[in-house]
Amino acid sequence: MEKLKLHSPDLTQGNIAKLAELFPSCVTETQTEDGKLKRAIDFDQLRQELSIAIVEGPQERYQLNWPGKREALLTANAPIAKTLRPVRSESVDFDTTQNLFIEGDNLDALKLLQETYLNKVKMIYIDPPYNTGNDFIYEDDFAEDVDSYFVRSNQQDDSANRMVTNPESNGRRHSDWMSMIYSRLKLSRNLLTEDGVVFISIDDNEQANLKKICDEIFGEQNFLANFIWKRKAGGGDDSSHVATEHEYVLCYGKDSSKTKLANIMHESPSMTAKYSRSENGRRYYLERLDKTSLTYSDSMNFPIECPDGSFVSPPQPDLNNPTTAWRWSKKAVADRRSELEFVKDEMAGEWRVYTRTWESLDGVTSRSLLVEKEHGRNRDGTLELSSLLGAKIFNNPKPTKLLLHLVKIGALTSDAIVLDYFAGSGSLAHAVQLANLSDGFCRRVISVQIAASTDRSDYPTIAEIWKERIRRSGKKIKEENAEIKSVANFDIGFRVLKIDSSNMKDVFYAPDAVQQGDLLAQVDNIREDRTPEDLLFQVLLDWGVDLALPIIQETIAGKQVFFVDGNALAACFETGINETFVKTLAARQPLRAVFRDASYSSDNVKINIEQIFKLISPTTEVKSI
Repeated sequence: MEKLKLHSPDLTQGNIAKLAELFPSCVTETQTEDGKLKRAIDFDQLRQELSIAIVEGPQERYQLNWPGKREALLTANAPIAKTLRPVRSESVDFDTTQNLFIEGDNLDALKLLQETYLNKVKMIYIDPPYNTGNDFIYEDDFAEDVDSYFVRSNQQDDSANRMVTNPESNGRRHSDWMSMIYSRLKLSRNLLTEDGVVFISIDDNEQANLKKICDEIFGEQNFLANFIWKRKAGGGDDSSHVATEHEYVLCYGKDSSKTKLANIMHESPSMTAKYSRSENGRRYYLERLDKTSLTYSDSMNFPIECPDGSFVSPPQPDLNNPTTAWRWSKKAVADRRSELEFVKDEMAGEWRVYTRTWESLDGVTSRSLLVEKEHGRNRDGTLELSSLLGAKIFNNPKPTKLLLHLVKIGALTSDAIVLDYFAGSGSLAHAVQLANLSDGFCRRVISVQIAASTDRSDYPTIAEIWKERIRRSGKKIKEENAEIKSVANFDIGFRVLKIDSSNMKDVFYAPDAVQQGDLLAQVDNIREDRTPEDLLFQVLLDWGVDLALPIIQETIAGKQVFFVDGNALAACFETGINETFVKTLAARQPLRAVFRDASYSSDNVKINIEQIFKLISPTTEVKSI
């Protein structure tokens, strides 16, 4: 019987078959013999993508490089042997919710999600730690080769991925930060749908480097926008040079030819001011027909008859050197005269000619400047969190107004999956709740946050802040909108999953490390502290089954059986499994079935189980752990 591998996929092997599409970083520029630039494949970089060791590449080329880059790529591709353990007691609506909260290092989380959510995430938003010299960043272990890293990951629970300070005195200040973000973005791209989009908040310290990294990972042609968000107004008079009032949100699509950001449908002060006129219930603004153009043409400079019989020509600042002309040709003016609007300046006694620009019924294209009040400020995020949890809980959380805007333009479909693997205080998950409330969609959110200490007794880790905030925000939404019938079924829950070492004992991965005298203790290859539900979620990961699918438990022939999404998967991890039980389960004809390797009542049952399923339910795929 085929066994589940029970560790995250080896991305190096998966990369071999997908060169052009999966590795935009291998596309570079090189100089021909005649001195011209042309697109080329960086074979050294390609060798590194497909190698389990660091490859040296001395050839000069146009590229972004820093100490540790190759190690970061190696780390991104290296498999790990960890799992996700469900925690019902910390979850909300565990059995019915479609949302996930993963507690643990986000590099591990991204690796664990590779098979299950490959090409399924519509939108990623991250707010990584800004590299100010005092913030915390994730320090990944780049010192080992893949084999050493793999063995260490199998046997240690709290190894490389921990939070450390990154002071100015660190000579690798930029390199460490770039390596940290590079490996994570590399894994992120695999999860995006073909029309998926990623938003990344950043400040001036690493904005330029982040842009280059994204150009390499996502492809320069897939850059969509660099939004500028005005995070505060006023203040900063003590700044040494310039009071910085803004941050950035970099935006890339996985494939810009397929990605479309939604138009803005909600009202804003600028929209109200701009579309100040209306007719038959539809708004418009007046745009002058004359314009100053560097491509001035005499054919576009002609008199237009006004309502009183007089004529008006484009006003010229310099009559001896005309530069102003009409936007429409003489024929267009004659054919579309009914669309013109004449306004007389009574003071000057002159006519001005305008056209009407109507407000689109589909909204307007999103603007790169996020400066209006509806996008929020830093203080709004702080006030939101304070109103839910109390004052001074978390520094500078992003306002839900900003993130609501990004969700509305980036996650267009009703069942879109939104991922945030620097989840912090939970601003994005809160914004997804608000977005679903406003448009009736059922967007799902996957949040990842490491359990970094806060030195507080009420919320000892940042992960605890996230969980309590989303519990309270969901409850508040339901209470304040109780009159809306659909709110009763509104998904405000989340399923808590914590990253831990594999459920399998070390001998499962490194049998040569076990002494002969220890063999009797290794008859059962599963750790003693693991529950059947722990084993179930490791099976879901390995089989690539959605981690948010509904799970029910039934008793069949005295054995506890988990059924996932109806009949998609049946799992039984109890001992003493006999042929009677197997026949009863096979009669349910599950799509997949899985058992413990040491759970059969006899060797005959273990041998016959596949034959029983072939006779009763031939379409069932059977595996063991």
